[in-house]
Amino acid sequence: MKVCWRVCYLQWWDLSLSLSLSLSLSLFLFPPSLFPLSLSLLLSLSLSLSLSLSLSLSLSLSLSLSLSLSLSAGWNMPGSLSFNVGTAGAKVFSEPSVEEFGYTVQQLKNHQGKWLLVGSPWSGYNQDRKGDVYKCEIRGASSGCQRLNLQNSVSISTVSNVNVNMSLGLTLTRTATEDMFMACGPLWAQKCGSQYYYPGICAEVSPLFNPLSSFSPALQTCGGPMDIAIVLDGSNSIYPWPPVVAFLKKLLENLDIGPDNTQVSIIQYAVDPDFEFYLNSYKTKDSIIAAAANIPQKLGLQTNTFRAIEFARRQAFLPTNGARPGASKVMVVVTDGESHDNGLKDDVIGKCEQEKITRFGIAVLGYYIRNDIDTKNLIAEMKSIASTPTDRYFFNVSAEEALLEIAGTLGDRIFNIEGTGKGGDFQMEMSQVGFSAHQTNKQNMMMLGAVGAYGWSGTVVHYTPQKSDIFPKTAFENILEDRNHSSLLGYSVTTLNDGSTEYYVAGAPRSNHTGQVIVYIINSKGQPTVIDSQKGDQIGSYYGSVLCPLDVDKDGVSDILLVGAPMFMNEQKKETGKVYLLSFTKGILSDQGILRGPSPADNARFGMSISAVPDLNMDGYSDVVVGAPLEDNNRGVIYVFNGDKKKLRTQCSQRILGSKLDPALKYFGRSLDANSDLNDDTIPDVSVGAYGKVVQLWSRGLAVVTARATFNPDKVNILSKTCRVSGRLVSCFNTTVCFSATFRPKIPVGPVALRYNLTLDADLQSSRVTSRGQFSNSERVLQKDIRVSTRELCDAYEVFSLISKRLYSESTTNDYVRSPPSHRKTQPFFQPKRGVTKSRNIDKINH
Repeated sequence: MKVCWRVCYLQWWDLSLSLSLSLSLSLFLFPPSLFPLSLSLLLSLSLSLSLSLSLSLSLSLSLSLSLSLSLSAGWNMPGSLSFNVGTAGAKVFSEPSVEEFGYTVQQLKNHQGKWLLVGSPWSGYNQDRKGDVYKCEIRGASSGCQRLNLQNSVSISTVSNVNVNMSLGLTLTRTATEDMFMACGPLWAQKCGSQYYYPGICAEVSPLFNPLSSFSPALQTCGGPMDIAIVLDGSNSIYPWPPVVAFLKKLLENLDIGPDNTQVSIIQYAVDPDFEFYLNSYKTKDSIIAAAANIPQKLGLQTNTFRAIEFARRQAFLPTNGARPGASKVMVVVTDGESHDNGLKDDVIGKCEQEKITRFGIAVLGYYIRNDIDTKNLIAEMKSIASTPTDRYFFNVSAEEALLEIAGTLGDRIFNIEGTGKGGDFQMEMSQVGFSAHQTNKQNMMMLGAVGAYGWSGTVVHYTPQKSDIFPKTAFENILEDRNHSSLLGYSVTTLNDGSTEYYVAGAPRSNHTGQVIVYIINSKGQPTVIDSQKGDQIGSYYGSVLCPLDVDKDGVSDILLVGAPMFMNEQKKETGKVYLLSFTKGILSDQGILRGPSPADNARFGMSISAVPDLNMDGYSDVVVGAPLEDNNRGVIYVFNGDKKKLRTQCSQRILGSKLDPALKYFGRSLDANSDLNDDTIPDVSVGAYGKVVQLWSRGLAVVTARATFNPDKVNILSKTCRVSGRLVSCFNTTVCFSATFRPKIPVGPVALRYNLTLDADLQSSRVTSRGQFSNSERVLQKDIRVSTRELCDAYEVFSLISKRLYSESTTNDYVRSPPSHRKTQPFFQPKRGVTKSRNIDKINH
């Protein structure tokens, strides 16, 4: 690349002398380590240039110095616009794509080495899709990774675990202990009888890659301890009896039988009621099912249903018969006919209400249908027995054989009594805690997103090993405006810091359909207080699905919150995606524009992943990497954006195409992490997830090269001819060109090898076809190879002026030319586009 600095002095008269110095530099580097590193070049130019020609007439001096720089590096990056991240020598790890290997990626350093942790949430595909996490050794020669086999160890011992389809590895996050990490399986389920709940599960993993104790803050209690009395009609009209026994067996199979969970007693009645067994007669499911299978029919000519219900109320729930304090009381009444003691109904049912006994009523209509009897009165009586609402607690079946069909539903509704508050809306049963996670500044406190809570309105859980604060639906209900129960609050979580207060931030990408970001603190009562919120501006854009806080100047105060809306659709109906910049002051978010991303002609999902980087280009400011996994026909692209004081430059400094690294890459940029230095050069490196692959990119060191030119004498009298060229006396002067380099990081990877050209009259005008100066080699061009380090290296040259007498034969009153300034400030060289030679005027000053 060529870049020119020019110092130009305007002519005062029609006579002028133009001397120009052009330097063309080529850069190549020598990597000292195993890793394919290359330096990027920053160039600054300092000139001390004062040249004056004393003449007998007044003329002007137009003196220009142009410096052109061309770069070439053996490890240059195809498709790169700048120098922050290298691509040559990128390491690609591969595992089965059907397992969604690469969905998440996280860098880790421990006593064993440096690793990439890669989430594979569908690990076990075609069988159980439990999910898992892989570790990939950075320094290893292999491009494969080792599965940690966490899926069978992440469980809760006190409940019935369902690890199938739990998507372990969907979430990976750092913990307060830097050599550990946490993995979550938000679709982990627990089984309560035949009911499945999805509270989610997480576990910290030790430095030895062993899972520590697992936790599930929204763990369900399977309805809590429950004592159930089944009051079963065994009168003569019940026929046949085996379907009734089959019903009992299937119902019991669907219950979570155990001393600490559900206990069941069975009372059979006709004229009089009797116990078949008590609540404490059997401790296991198998034993109680075996006992039920051998129950004979009692038989009798009367159906005294309310006498049996009263008997169950008074006897079944006694402590001596196995009832437990605090256990929910449930009664299931099954009969095929109207009672002969209906006069007891109001008193008996009233006492059941007082003692909070939940009642299910099941009317078997077989006898009535077989004998063509109107079922209206039977149904009305059984509805009066059942708790309200009757549509949940009353059943009727056409025959004894049909009892089997309702057994499963009855079991589910029994469990639902405690699980969701007697048939109300879902609370935390389907919460999927761990869908997102973030370690706060508080040592032991982790934010966990629970997108499925409260009918998928979502919430946030603040977890510590001592307790879990699960915020109720009312905490965010007003701000979400969640009419359709689908905000998905907790899809992303993070924190912001103003130096004294930590603010909690949660994304709700479907809130009000456009998405929303909510900022809150915890008040003195331990509940959230919403401070501010920002809404998206397009329906379905998934605004808030990705959050990334950034402390640009590293002063401990959050400067920017980046908010991804990866499904934002442009006017061409392409899902380009969008990343919003929000400034942050005392909990208040303010719009600061957007990042400039992909072409509007492409589907890209720009902002699907965003990662803060401590400092890529070593300028003291934090940077950002953004993924666009659908760009370039689903091959994927990542973008690098550099920090600047307290802001982020909206134009990317680098764009890296996955297809240039590996033509087989797909969805490159679906996940990102750039928190750590993985090759010991003190610069953070970038890890990129793709479909079935993870790519490790190595960041480049920087060489800041300073060029300086001086002239002696600083005034040249062109009438004084002290030098001889080809037997002819001419004016002359000396110029010295100096180079030095500083390195970022300070430990250099080697000297910078430069080739420079010095050219006199580099900018020859069309009216002038010959140079007016030459070097000692009788040419206007010199070329030299040098090696520049931190110590300044200088070369001196003698320049001969070939100005003829004709130039100053016309005199005026002045006899000298004013000198230009004696020095120039150092100018930085902006990011070059590699592999291209092109001049650019960076700085132009006219006097």
